[in-house]
Amino acid sequence: MNDVPQNSDTALSTGARDELKLRVLRALESNPELSQRQLAAELGVSLGGVNYAVKALVERGLVKMKNFSRSDHKASYLYVLTPSGIAEKASLASALLSRKLEEYELLMTEIGDLRREVELSERAEQR
Repeated sequence: MNDVPQNSDTALSTGARDELKLRVLRALESNPELSQRQLAAELGVSLGGVNYAVKALVERGLVKMKNFSRSDHKASYLYVLTPSGIAEKASLASALLSRKLEEYELLMTEIGDLRREVELSERAEQR
């Protein structure tokens, strides 16, 4: 059977961080009025994780925060992707697509190997 290459913990955590960044950028682009609490619920991650991600995106100049008043008279933020944020989102999407296609190829190879193994086992049982 083919061995799946082992990624380092750093590569795995970087991939997960990049995927979270992409998910946050996508969500904010489609709904800039989301609160961090709403964003956390939508993405299924902790409020602290969203806060950390949004803060990092703002510090890197990928997202701008603007104050606005909500209809319930509470101050809130509008999260707007900057041109560099839009470019980063495209770059992250491209990298994620490459990673997912690589995973797909590895899975297809593994599925083929498993099918052959099952067929050989079934043939041996029939004898």
